[in-house]
Amino acid sequence: MCSYDLEVNQKMSELRRDPIIGRWVIIAARRAERPVAVADREMEEDIDTKVCPFCPGNEHTTPPEVFAIRPSGGKQNSSGWLVRVVPNKYPALTIEGELNRQGLGMFDYMNGVGAHEVIIETPEHKAHLADMPVSQIKLILLTYRERIVDLRGDKRFLYTLIFRNYKATAGATLPHPHSQLIAIAITPEIVKRELEAARRHFMEKQRCLFCDLLNQELKLGDRVVLETKHFVVLAPFAARFPYELHIYPKEHCHDFVLMNEEQFEDFAVTLKTILGCIRDVLCDPPYNYVLHTSPNPVPRPGRPEYWQTLEYDYHWHFEFIPRLTKVAGFEWGTGFYINPVPPELAANVLRQALSSRDTS
Repeated sequence: MCSYDLEVNQKMSELRRDPIIGRWVIIAARRAERPVAVADREMEEDIDTKVCPFCPGNEHTTPPEVFAIRPSGGKQNSSGWLVRVVPNKYPALTIEGELNRQGLGMFDYMNGVGAHEVIIETPEHKAHLADMPVSQIKLILLTYRERIVDLRGDKRFLYTLIFRNYKATAGATLPHPHSQLIAIAITPEIVKRELEAARRHFMEKQRCLFCDLLNQELKLGDRVVLETKHFVVLAPFAARFPYELHIYPKEHCHDFVLMNEEQFEDFAVTLKTILGCIRDVLCDPPYNYVLHTSPNPVPRPGRPEYWQTLEYDYHWHFEFIPRLTKVAGFEWGTGFYINPVPPELAANVLRQALSSRDTS
């Protein structure tokens, strides 16, 4: 199997097809002045901790918490927490009510029922996720697990999405470190396409599509940024955005919530390492990250086979996207993405940066 020839291919644009969901991406290396030059630098004004709703002492300004980690076992909705989860004050979906699926001619619609929660990641207002202790990052990840498991108990919700918006350009409205959760009554289209592609691959080859991808990338090495005991960090072959990274568990697993304590620890270390490297290399850019995991395995009336092969064919993963370029007319009009930084170059830059951090 041949290694990717970076010296030749970075001189021309390429159309690359994502092997999982079939999305095409344009890799246009000549559009980049240099890897960091595409970043849109932003100056953000902070807010006083006295009025920040996520700071300790201001618990009364948020909706009542639905989950919290307090080492001292303090009173609910009081200070002393390490991680705190509250309903979003301005939710995209509301948890009360029935779905009431209906048709209107050729259109389908339902009530906007779902859960929208905020995971307040630390009491420290100005903390950076990359600087938090591994133990704190692990608590955040364990909180993700607890909320996913809890919301799966509601049969109305078929999928729970965990995501983080960092800085205003990436969609954050408050600077205090936080991520979000939305549980919805449908499987998102992007995830659905992954699930369908994974099932087709498994039915044809009796192997996990993602495991096949990981095995190939580990042999090539060109797009591997970091490998730990339990995880692989890749710059995906058809990366949509500069320095887009995907984190995969090395051992086949379809569901984020099934990780053991050692794996959660390793994932916390991996996430801290990558976020610190990205901050150093790209001057602390805005970013989004999203968790792609198994949908709720709740049985569906009339469709007993729906997603019943998940345990064998799906592979949960974590997608990280620095916001260095903007989606504009071409992307909206075609569904293609133009990425000015070849993933092989991005992976090489990050590997070198990680190597420098290890030796310093």
